[in-house]
Amino acid sequence: MTEVERLLAIVEIQQLAQRYAVCVDARDLDRLVELFVPDVRVGPEQQGRAALRADFERQLRATGVSFLQVGNHVVDFESEDVATGVVYCRGEIQEGGRESSRWIIQLIQYHDRYELCSGRWLFVRRKHLLVYGAELGQNPLGLAPADWPRRQTGWGTVPEGLASWQRFWKTSGG
Repeated sequence: MTEVERLLAIVEIQQLAQRYAVCVDARDLDRLVELFVPDVRVGPEQQGRAALRADFERQLRATGVSFLQVGNHVVDFESEDVATGVVYCRGEIQEGGRESSRWIIQLIQYHDRYELCSGRWLFVRRKHLLVYGAELGQNPLGLAPADWPRRQTGWGTVPEGLASWQRFWKTSGG
């Protein structure tokens, strides 16, 4: 792997982690599972993207609004087509589903394994480790609409305005 190829691979892998955050927050499960290898292991007994999609759906139905902010991301190569990484993430999360009024902050560290699969870097495994979780000082859920850019504070239009978010909550189980 040349230095340029290595740098391009690092950028592609970092984009993978950022796309994961955007897809989770938008509840775009179709795009989310495409970030993983086709035979991804899901728990001790299941594998494949369909099983992963069902697992994400179960987890995300128990969570309301979320915003994952990807920070530090270190990538180490084991070979030209296998790498590992550590990703820091700060999440702001409506805990307990859409009807909950509890808003928390989490600091998360992901331990990842990546593989180059048909020319694309994909997750093989993503392990979520919690640094801490705590309630936010002011709960944003009760804020009046911001009507941005007229007002800088208040509740905005994302994620409820996203088509993928609306589809997710219209389907059964919502």
